[in-house]
Parts: sequence; structure tokens; C-alpha cells
Amino acid sequence: MGVIVGLTGGIGSGKSEASRLLAERGAVVVDADSIAREVVEQGTVGLERLIAEFGPEILAADGSLDRAAMASRVFADADARARLEAVVHPLVAQRSADVVNAAPPEAVVVYDVPLLVENSIRGFDLVVVVDAPDDVRFDRLTRLRGMDPGDARARMAAQAAREERLAAADVVLDNGGSLADLERQVDALWARLTPA
Repeated sequence: MGVIVGLTGGIGSGKSEASRLLAERGAVVVDADSIAREVVEQGTVGLERLIAEFGPEILAADGSLDRAAMASRVFADADARARLEAVVHPLVAQRSADVVNAAPPEAVVVYDVPLLVENSIRGFDLVVVVDAPDDVRFDRLTRLRGMDPGDARARMAAQAAREERLAAADVVLDNGGSLADLERQVDALWARLTPA
């Protein structure tokens, strides 16, 4: 196996943008959020387990998971969040392992994991944290994503503090500025990950 990178960052930090830039350069990206959505789609064991755990009120009219209802329920309740994670995390881990096992042996594998620090996930050759000041993240969530200010604050508060993420980092990508600034930092990181 090549290099295994854990990529994380608080909500609104620009982690997804950094992940996209690394994929463009040739990384095999394991997107935990995307996989987490995949494992609870209609007809999956994951959705069946969530219904058993939380009841049918978590479903939208079409029978799919009502993500907004589920999110509002778990972000305000640590016990509910733990129950959700107990269902989803093992399924995400298995699907992630499948993606990694399909990658070429020399690949740079980037695990894009929003809750890497919160869940004390280990086993990476390098931990990369995409960082932006809290006020910048809040602005991105409310102005660019249209999130309710109270919801944005609650989601930010539910994650690890910025200092905790920075303490876990081997490399910090400062995304408080422009996309061009982030691209330059990703280029430098890619050169480090793929020495000639």
C-alpha cells in the first residue's frame, strides 16, 4: 500500500474542496460522508437498522431517509448521535475497506473523514487538517450554504474544537483565504506524498 492520509476539518472549513483537489492530482479518495449516505439508501441494511433504532418517523414520504429530520434529532442529543453512529460507522468502515482494497498498491489513499478527531481514528501515515477560522466557517455555512445560524452554531459545537483538530495534525492546510492559496498548499502536500 502507498501512503494513507487522514483528511479532516471542521464543517465549513473547505475539507471537501481539498479532497477534490487531491483527487484531481491522482489520490484515491475514500469519502466517509458519501459512503455514509450510500449505506443508508433505500433498500439497504443500514436504513433498515436505522428504522429499527429510531422508528419510521425518520423516513421521508418516498421511503428514503429524511436527512434533515435525522440531523436535527441527533445534533441536539448526544445519546441519539451515538446510536446513529453505532449503526452507520461499522457499515462505513466495511465499505471504505472495500474501496481501499480495490486501489492500486502504490496509490495515495486519502480518507476524507469529518469526525476523524472526534472518533479518535488512527492508522494513518499522515493526518491533514483543513483549517479556517470559526467566523469564516460560520459565514460559509450561513451565507454560501444557506444554513440557519442556530443550526450552523450547533453543528460547529457538535464537532471537536479547532484546537483539538490542529493538535492532531501532521499537516495543516490553511483555508481561510482564496482557492488559489489552498491549491498552492495542496500542490506542496502532493509533492510531499509523491516523492520522485
